[in-house]
Amino acid sequence: MPQAAGFAWNQLHAGSNAVTVTYFGDGAVNIGSVLETFNLAAAWRLPLCFFIENNHYAVSTNVDESTAEPRLSARGLGFNIPSWRVDGMDPLAVHLAMTEALDHMRTGGGPTIIEADLYRYFHQNGPYPGSAFGYRTKAEEQAWRDRDPIDLLRRHVERRGLASASDIDAFRDEIVAVLHEIGGSFLTPDRRAILESAWPDPAFVDVGIRGDLSELDGSRYEEADGFSGELAERRFIDVVSDTLARRLESDSRVVVLGEDVHRLKGGTNGATKASVERSPDRVLGTPISENAFTGLAAGMAIDGRRRPVVEFMYADFMWVAADQLFNQVAKARHMFGGHGGVPLVLRSKLAAGTGYGSQHSMDPAGVLTTAPGLRVVAPSNPFDYVGLLNTAVALDDPVVVLEHVDLYGTKGTAPVSDFDYRLPVGKAALRRAGDDVTVISYLSMVGHCLEALDQTGVSADLIDLRWLDWASLDWDTIERSVRKTNRVLIVEQGAVGTSYGGRLADQIQHRLFDWLDAPVARVTGGEASPSISKVLERAAIARTEEVVAALRSL
Repeated sequence: MPQAAGFAWNQLHAGSNAVTVTYFGDGAVNIGSVLETFNLAAAWRLPLCFFIENNHYAVSTNVDESTAEPRLSARGLGFNIPSWRVDGMDPLAVHLAMTEALDHMRTGGGPTIIEADLYRYFHQNGPYPGSAFGYRTKAEEQAWRDRDPIDLLRRHVERRGLASASDIDAFRDEIVAVLHEIGGSFLTPDRRAILESAWPDPAFVDVGIRGDLSELDGSRYEEADGFSGELAERRFIDVVSDTLARRLESDSRVVVLGEDVHRLKGGTNGATKASVERSPDRVLGTPISENAFTGLAAGMAIDGRRRPVVEFMYADFMWVAADQLFNQVAKARHMFGGHGGVPLVLRSKLAAGTGYGSQHSMDPAGVLTTAPGLRVVAPSNPFDYVGLLNTAVALDDPVVVLEHVDLYGTKGTAPVSDFDYRLPVGKAALRRAGDDVTVISYLSMVGHCLEALDQTGVSADLIDLRWLDWASLDWDTIERSVRKTNRVLIVEQGAVGTSYGGRLADQIQHRLFDWLDAPVARVTGGEASPSISKVLERAAIARTEEVVAALRSL
């Protein structure tokens, strides 16, 4: 349902009279994202029809058991959505309701709900009726069979003289013959199995997880050393704002959406300030419903006419939208065989150390990188932020851009007016060179690592990963460094339980065991998520002091 809202948004803003219809059953009506999407579609007056097929059973649970209001279309009234309840076994009744709903949507009235009261003859899956599993009676099934919609439509046609009984029999025979012909192309003669030649090649198992990056052909890549434009010391958050605004100005397909992004002079941190000033019609403030607006953005992206940039106020809110982010956005390209991209960017800040407590403080990198379809970037300075965000917006793969709130107020070398360069996918940065140990980090912890190296005098290679997902990891830089230093320290701030470094350490030890003189060492936060207490919050996360201690131990 949330993705359908994204298609409908694109249709509305393309100036067409097209509408989207999303079909779902009585069971799905109780999913939170459905109700969130009711609200979002109504608030934005999207041309979206929610078509509820009320077949009375979600698997084996009767609708009367799962809700106190069995008239499922009645829920629309609470969102000011016009709703129809019709006999779903009567094709003419459904046609009439849909015709009225289309008139409402195409004249700018916003979304509609149609509840069709109908019946699923068989169990949710497989060839057996529900009575075979004991949750329905044969008499109930027969009563609904007696009202079969195809038979009813046939009687309507005959009564109106649109075709004779012999004409309809001939139509039916022709249809059955065509279906058998189609089935014969991939089924065995007894129609009990699929022909061996029709099975997919097992080698296709990982095809289409992500694109081939050909959309980046012709990119202008720049690093701070040798940058062709003007550079100055600038605040990180101001560079975020300017880069987002530039993407909106240069590409009419880009849309920014999220909670409060259109107010507060650029959202809660000012990231959308310049965007609101320059392209206010494409900065969309959403309800507090992460599942709905993440799915809506997915629909925008899959439809292909928009390239949405979604802002999550805190990284922890990803888990509210986990169904859309992990089950839909990350898997969509592979589910459709690699055909068509999902050009969606999700920006989110990490806020450990700000006193906002456990639900606002996690580092999600370790969990995000378990989803093969997501690319993940983590800029540690404003210059890199420009190049990484630009590449993320240009990609046809979904990208999560992590931003640390500690960096927002800091200053660093950044462009003054050129916000169009990119950084290549899968390229880490060597921030310092040395011989004693390879230190690997990302985001704000890169700065803490530099401070720790200065305090200890340890000679180290410091690798700023920049790209964190496993498909984009710069193994060339990591391997070259480890073969030189023979020791590794992985540094991250967040809790050990959701650690990114755990899997990275495992991979390094598998790939580079012969070049290691000691086990891979790690700096992480504690087991618990940071709490609101300043003392306990500081104890739960890693900063410069923890890196210093680890270096001295090595």
